[in-house]
Parts: sequence; structure tokens; C-alpha cells
Amino acid sequence: MFFTYLRRELRRRRKAALVVASGLALGIALVIIVSSVSSGMSKAQDKVLQSLYGLGTDMTVTKAAAAPGSGTERPRFEFDAKDDDDATQSTDRVMVQGFQTLASTTVDKVGEQNGVADAVGGLSLTVMKVDGQFKRGEFKQSTEGDGATQGGPRAGGSGQPQGEVQGGGASFDVNSFTVYGTDVTQQDLGPLTSSKITKGRTFKATETDAKVAVVDAAYAKEKELTVDKTVTISGTKYTIVGVSTADSGDAAANVYVPLKQAQTLADSKDKVTTVYVKAADSQAIDTVKAAIQKNISGTTVTTSADLADTVSGSLSTASDLASSVGKWLSIAVLAAAFLVAGLLTSSAVSRRVREFGTLKALGWKSGRVTRQVVGEALVNGLMGGVLGIAVGLAGAYAVTAISPTLTAQLGSSGGGGGMGGGGPMGGGGPGRQTAAKTLDIALTAPVSLTTILTAVALAVAGGLIAGAFGGWRASRLRPADALRRVA
Repeated sequence: MFFTYLRRELRRRRKAALVVASGLALGIALVIIVSSVSSGMSKAQDKVLQSLYGLGTDMTVTKAAAAPGSGTERPRFEFDAKDDDDATQSTDRVMVQGFQTLASTTVDKVGEQNGVADAVGGLSLTVMKVDGQFKRGEFKQSTEGDGATQGGPRAGGSGQPQGEVQGGGASFDVNSFTVYGTDVTQQDLGPLTSSKITKGRTFKATETDAKVAVVDAAYAKEKELTVDKTVTISGTKYTIVGVSTADSGDAAANVYVPLKQAQTLADSKDKVTTVYVKAADSQAIDTVKAAIQKNISGTTVTTSADLADTVSGSLSTASDLASSVGKWLSIAVLAAAFLVAGLLTSSAVSRRVREFGTLKALGWKSGRVTRQVVGEALVNGLMGGVLGIAVGLAGAYAVTAISPTLTAQLGSSGGGGGMGGGGPMGGGGPGRQTAAKTLDIALTAPVSLTTILTAVALAVAGGLIAGAFGGWRASRLRPADALRRVA
């Protein structure tokens, strides 16, 4: 009887049911779209962060920034004096990025802290190569008419020819590239994990001190490097065993070599610039950070959340809009939809006074009438939920299909600390700003099962709220109300 009456009433009041369902559908669809876009923003931000320090890293440990003006050095280049004008002068200078290092034992100390699942060290270097040649100038003597003959008035009685040196000078090119020393025994953590080996292979665990290298694909293309060729770093040749391609944006370094080789190149034995840390529990990152800072002095700990705060550009702006404006807009639309559904249901009950009064006169209890009204409202809510989910999925699919490109700029933090400052991004160090890194990220709007379940829950809630309005109104009706309407 309940379902028969329900089906008949919904069919008879199709327009009213459609209005209520459409209002709920609008709010639910907006919630799905905002939630999916926010999820896409989060994934895009994760890509930005992973492009810097690799997959799985929760925080980095670097040496605390020194006071301005202390502990820094300027690169010096020295050239031999040669008589041959055509001789090419060339020299390399390998520098530690940020000019600040930690002892390799710090990696073990970090790994021993409570809550740390894994820790691995790395050494980030910048190689500056200067090559070119000097050209000797030519002495041109003044003409005799200018009094430049020996002993003449222009000579000042010195007996030396007068004139000037013309031409000459120097022409040098300065090229730089980045090198990252990776612990080949622990390659599942650190910047190299943000790239995939597309040619050749990665390092072997036994190549701890081997003269082998993995080069970034973009750098390899620029310098025409391939697998089995060699790349020269400060006079040492390294055989290229693999070519890597960054998952997004720029690679963490141009060339990757075993950590021991990087330490040898920089004359930094048993030194690292950064310790990459993976927490055992993602919910306890702040606790692990506090423990490291307390137990290991002279270090700066930067979490992925800290680094995320430095992300700027359209990605940051869109993320703020989605999380603030979008969230409150969704709440406002949902609240309005619930209110309208309740008012429409209550209004429909008012127009059915004669019907409900007659049913009560025939023996229907108030509870049965109320359940009938709530049932109708709940079906309207479910219809709105189905419609809202369909519209929301269509909207999320449209965002993914269009894939608007957002820009993310990271590198506003200074000093030697932080993932950007002491990591492979380089440009850190005291009194210096990290080199800005701009990435283009294609936005997607993935819809999770949780979002769908939330939409269903909202649909049910909307139906129950509307039913509560109408049920309360229906429960107050009396058979006499119907008789007065008939009269």
C-alpha cells in the first residue's frame, strides 16, 4: 500500500517533484565538482613537490643557515700564462650548492629518531666550466710627424718610442650544470625518484664509487649525450649508463653520479648537503620534525607542508579559490537547496489538507501520514542525488578533458635550509635566494568513491530534511480540516 500510494502521488505531482530534485541536484553537483577540482589541485601540488625532492620524501634535513657573510666563498678561476695566442684556456670549478654541508653521520642520526622509516643523504653540486683564450694586443708607434722619434719632444727625452697598445683582450665562455651525488645503495628515496629511466639503466648497488653517470634527458639532448658515451666533470670522465626523464617540470639535476664520486669531485669527503627523510606515519610528520630539531643541533628541518606554503602562481590562486570560495559556495547552495526542498514539501502538504484529512478520517494514524510524506521527500532526494551525481561527473569530466594549464612557481624561500635551499634545486646558501622554478601543471578533476558516497549522503539528508518539514505539517492535520475544505 505504501509503495503503491507513493508511486501514484509522485507521478501525479511530477512537476513539484522535479523542482525539489533539481534544487538538490544543483547543490550536490556543485559539491562533487568542487571536491574533484580540490583533489586535482592537491595532486598537482604533489607533482610540484615531488619534482624537487622525489617520491616518498616527507621532509629534508639541511644545515642551519649561517649568519650573513660567514662561511661563504667566492669561486676563483686561475689560468696559466701561455705564449701561444691560439691556445685555449679551460678550467672547471666544482662547488657545493649552498656552500653548507652536514657530516655523513648525520644521516644515521636522523635514521635513529623515533618515527623515521628511512633516511638517505645526497650531495648537490654546481659545476662551472670556463674556457676561451687570450689575445695579445699590438703596440702601434706614433708617426714621426707627431714628434715620436727617439729623443724628440714627444719622447720626453727618454729615448723610448711612443705609442699605444691596440686590440687584444680575452674571450671566455662560462657554462654551468648541476650534479647530484646519490646513494646508489638506497635509490628509493631522494630526487632521482622524481625521474624515470627511459634509456639504459639506473645505478647498481655495487657502483658506490664507480665512474658512471645518469644524465637528464633534456641535458642529454642539449649536449648530444647518449648511453655509453662519457661526460667530463672537472677532468674526470664518467660513462653514461642511463638517461632519465623528469615526471613533471625540470629534473632535480643535469647529471647524477654515485655519492662517493660527488664527494671526491667537491673535495667533501663524508659530507652531504641534504638528508631526505621518510616518516613511518604520515600523520606524525610534525612530531618527527620536532624530534630531529631537538636531538640534532645545527640543522633545519623542512616538511613538504612547509615547502607547499612557498608555491605561488595560478596553481596557488586556484587552490585557494577552490578551498575557500568553492567550499563556502557549495555550503550556501546546499543550504538553500535543503531549505527550498523543505518549504516546497511543506507547501505541498498544505495543498493536500483535504487528502490527508480524509485519510485520517478513514483510519490512518498521524505516524503513517508522516511516514508517507517523508517517503515521498526521500525519493525526491534520491532522484536529486542521482541527477546531481550525473551532472557532477559530467562537470568533472569536462575539467579533465579541457585540462587547463596552471603554473606553479617554487623557490621563494632563502637560506641554506629547506628542500629548495639545500636540495638539488640549488641556489641556496646564506644570504641567497633559492632559484625560482616554474612548472606548468595540467589540472585534472578526479572523482573518488568517497565523493560519490558523500553525494548520496547529502541526497538522503536533503530528502529527510524536506520530509521533516512536510511530516511535521502533516502530523498537525485533523479530519475536521478536510471537512471544512469540502464545505
